Order: sequence, then structure tokens, then C-alpha cells
Amino acid sequence: MTDREVREIRDSKVLAAMSHPLRRRLMDVLEVHGPSTASALAQRTGQAVGNISHHLKVLAASDLVEEVPELARDRRERWWRKAYDGLRWSAKDFKDDPVADAAVSLSLDRQNNLVRTWISERESYGEAWEGASFATDTWAHLSPDELRQLAEETIALFTRWSHRETPDDGQERKPVFLFGHGFPAQP
Repeated sequence: MTDREVREIRDSKVLAAMSHPLRRRLMDVLEVHGPSTASALAQRTGQAVGNISHHLKVLAASDLVEEVPELARDRRERWWRKAYDGLRWSAKDFKDDPVADAAVSLSLDRQNNLVRTWISERESYGEAWEGASFATDTWAHLSPDELRQLAEETIALFTRWSHRETPDDGQERKPVFLFGHGFPAQP
């Protein structure tokens, strides 16, 4: 993927469009596998092509995906890619908006489902992947500014690994989902 900007989401309709579970999955597939047609996306997700086409149009209307006409072999073939390297939004920009609460909930569901899928399938990855995954949690005493700093450092670390040039060294690589949360809580 070329270096395109991170889009700041401040529109409730765009937040709703990107938070829908299938549309979020389509953006994930485009991120992991690159530009694709609706037919290929349908095969990867087990959905009907018409359903995928509908959701791609919703994403395109919100400027979250874009067509890549130079990849088409003929005028009927339509290729799609993510419009941005990343998306960022903050609940503070959506005060009293139920869409933001739903988006947070759907995002947590997505993250939990990916972890549960890994747990149920990890043995099928083989011996080389044993012990390669990780989970960690800890408690720290932080001010709001320190938590913001930790967030910036964590995001920068994840970004460095996710946008690096993949080495051509013959090693097996699989898509790896990384996520983190940091928030005030009580034990």
C-alpha cells in the first residue's frame, strides 16, 4: 500500500458506515490482501457478490474505499482498495451520539471474536507458530497526559510494524492482528 494519510473521522454517518461488522471486515481484507474485486471479496468472506457490492458502495460513499480502475482488465471489472492507510476517531468528537457507543461496542466484539478464533484455531498453525502469539495486561498509575503519551507510543510502534517493507527472506509470514487498550479502571 502506498503511503496515504490517516483519516480523522468526525462525521457520525462515516463512523456508522465503517463500524458495520461486514464493512469493517471488508476494510480488513483490503488492508491485509490489497486491492480486490467484489467477487474476490465475496469468496474471502463467504458472502454473496451483490451483498459485497452494496457494502462497497456504502464505504465508497463515505470515502473509506475507492475504485482502482487501472487494475481492471475490462470495463465491467471493478477493483477496490482502502482510501486511507488508517482511520482514527475519538469519542470526544461524538458526545451524546449513540453511533459512537455502538462503534466502540462493535469494535470490541470484532477484537474479541478475532482472539476467540485464534484460540480455537491456533493448533492448526503448526509448531513454528507455537509461543509466537502474546497477550499481556498490567496496571499503571498515569495522568491523562501520560496515558496520551503511552497511546502515541503504542500506536507508533504498531504503525512501524504494520507499514514496514516486508522482507523477502523466505520466512513464512501470516497476517497478525494487533490491538491494545488503555483506560482508567478499578481492579
